[in-house]
Amino acid sequence: MTDNLHALLARSRAILLDFDGPVCSIFSGYPAPQVAVELLNLIAARGVHLGDDICTETDPLEMLRWSATLGMPELLREVEDGLCRAELLAAKSAIPEPHGQAVIEAARASGRPVAIVSNNSADAIEAYLRAHHLTGFIAFVSGRAYAQPDRMKPNPEPLWRAAKMLRVEPAMCILIGDSLFDIEGAQAAGMPVVAYANRPSKVLRFHDARADAVLTSMIDIAAALLTAERVEAG
Repeated sequence: MTDNLHALLARSRAILLDFDGPVCSIFSGYPAPQVAVELLNLIAARGVHLGDDICTETDPLEMLRWSATLGMPELLREVEDGLCRAELLAAKSAIPEPHGQAVIEAARASGRPVAIVSNNSADAIEAYLRAHHLTGFIAFVSGRAYAQPDRMKPNPEPLWRAAKMLRVEPAMCILIGDSLFDIEGAQAAGMPVVAYANRPSKVLRFHDARADAVLTSMIDIAAALLTAERVEAG
């Protein structure tokens, strides 16, 4: 699929990156299941009946989505605030994804602006970028809309917002993400998507979802960007 990647990059003018996955593992030091339990306890403390399905949920973002279905706006804001606090704390111990920074640096070196488009909170993303001296490499951060989980990917809105801020048409951007939501969101936005399969189990799923390219290492993306830089410069 590297041939596909080179062809995509040749047509691209901007790089959009998901955060948790391609850039870092945000919950590596503060596990997502622990955060999900804390949010579940917050919801239970408000007297909400909890079914077996939500009691076994380990993804805090899915916990946020579920809380929006309860018709309790104040509780939704409480869950959002709790998740934002947890993400800020998690950002302190987040582990960088191998070669994720190399992709950011190579994109900038190739003349392509870079934006982060994530379902995580912008504050947590920006805290991580500051801690790892990456702020100057990122032109825009499109984080989660406050207490509006319906606007998270796969909703294409945050992708359109990033493209607009970069002044690049969606079709001339490339999203690099590691989830089906990334693929679905990019397709809805009319944007090519490179699926980063950071676990073997994702490879077939990403192919089935018709990602434009599926790669298992960020180093392949960084190398392709550097090649694109040399071709354009020549």
